[in-house]
Amino acid sequence: MKDSTKKTLEVLFERCPALEACRADICEAAETICAAYHAGGKLLLCGNGGSAADAEHIVGELMKGFLKKRPLPESAREKMKTAFPQDADYLYENLQGALPAISLVNAVALGTAFANDQAADLVFAQQVLGLGREGDVLLAISTSGNSKNVLYAVAIGRVRGMKTIALTGRSGGKLKPLADITIAVPEDETYRIQELHLPVYHAICIAAEEEFF
Repeated sequence: MKDSTKKTLEVLFERCPALEACRADICEAAETICAAYHAGGKLLLCGNGGSAADAEHIVGELMKGFLKKRPLPESAREKMKTAFPQDADYLYENLQGALPAISLVNAVALGTAFANDQAADLVFAQQVLGLGREGDVLLAISTSGNSKNVLYAVAIGRVRGMKTIALTGRSGGKLKPLADITIAVPEDETYRIQELHLPVYHAICIAAEEEFF
């Protein structure tokens, strides 16, 4: 990562000293996600309940401008003029650079069909099997670290050659030994764990944006 990218992460530890205990894992997670993007990979995310909302939140920060406007390269304008000349300027001025991220929690038709026909606890794993590729990253969010559908997703992520990152609570649960990187924030109650998850993933999203934009 660039030096400026690393500096964005330092702000997290200044604002949230409790997360100093997770410094190495947070920095490694940011580096892993940036490396995947540099190699043309993508980020898949999954979680349940509040963690599902966090997965959606992260996608929202990565797929559009977060702190930066992310202007498109001039070459994109020229291609837009060729493909759709009447609205090329409008497209160019309003679309933003994106970092590819997919939340696995919002595939309602697939998820309900697979849960009904096959196995409900394999809904995320099925999507990882279909969408995940070697070089991609799976970010699995579980406050307990024991959500079975999340564990299965991580297992299949490893089968697919993906890097796996767990975002969880103090104990790490069963996710801790399964994931390549585990960010186990130092809290035990669900809502307190979630309160620390937000600044962690915001910092990682800011770092990724700084790296590429």
